[in-house]
Amino acid sequence: MQLASVLFRGRPAIALRSGADIKVVLGTRTLDDFLASGEGLAAAAQAAQAGEKVSVEELTFLPPLVRAPKIICLGLNYSDHADESGFQVPEFPTVFARFNSSLIGNGQPIIRPTISEQLDYEGELVAVIGKGGKNIARADALNHVAAYSIFNDASIRDIQLKTPQWTVGKNFDASGAFGPWLVTPDVLPPGAAGLNIETRLNGQVVQHSNTSKMIFSVVDTITLLSTCFTLEAGDVLVMGTPDGVGLMRKPPLFMKDGDICEVEIEGLGVLANPIKAE
Repeated sequence: MQLASVLFRGRPAIALRSGADIKVVLGTRTLDDFLASGEGLAAAAQAAQAGEKVSVEELTFLPPLVRAPKIICLGLNYSDHADESGFQVPEFPTVFARFNSSLIGNGQPIIRPTISEQLDYEGELVAVIGKGGKNIARADALNHVAAYSIFNDASIRDIQLKTPQWTVGKNFDASGAFGPWLVTPDVLPPGAAGLNIETRLNGQVVQHSNTSKMIFSVVDTITLLSTCFTLEAGDVLVMGTPDGVGLMRKPPLFMKDGDICEVEIEGLGVLANPIKAE
């Protein structure tokens, strides 16, 4: 099952894709609402199933979720990326937060701010929490996942690296591309493990790896984080990026006005965004 938040004929809607068919339902309820209420994505899909059949060209994609209680990102979660960045493989997840205000959807422009030319790409897997909890057992961790998706954790590197805390450089407006679809776990390997992940800049492959190379798996992350704070329905876990980021290339490779950046994850689709100067 695949669900998306979209605009259809200028109005907010939920889209459901089943095979080649896409249906949309207009209304006041969003995917955030279905998760927060405890009804979950199955109820959202049921509502969309009664909707109008459309083509993907008729849709404008929004971020799948825009009111996540928490957006929790993992840094240095692929050993090859930790190595290229000059860090030791962490013994505990390196965690930072993103804000909902930074999110954009598939097809919307990632904005390079005027204060920097160091706009970097980071293709990442997303796990969305469907059922909250504290001190979640490893054996039960995946039962708390509602869906998986794709993220481009676009980073303003010179601002990010001004301090040991990465928050500002990771939260510029229109820097967090998310989507296009939320894909339910039943059509993916457990924990979305073993999926190819690739980032392309203007058609050139700049990152290529596999989610099996994550240092902390989805199970690890849910288990560890839930010992520290309560996870809530609708929380978004952004699971880190593999090697190949622009900052570490020689010479560095940063995104600029007119570029197109695509992140593709096997079984999840392609997240594509143009780059636009502020």
